[in-house]
Amino acid sequence: MLERTRTAERYARGFAAAVVAVATLLLAANAGPARAEEPPQGPRTVADSR
Repeated sequence: MLERTRTAERYARGFAAAVVAVATLLLAANAGPARAEEPPQGPRTVADSR
């Protein structure tokens, strides 16, 4: 048969789970997309605007 857990133990587990959830959300929010690589700068031509 399962033992009943103490109220303080349940609160401690819930608090620990909340801290882990907040830390995970903060890490995910700060992990932005990778910076795109700049295209190589080659010689540019000027279009003839007639």
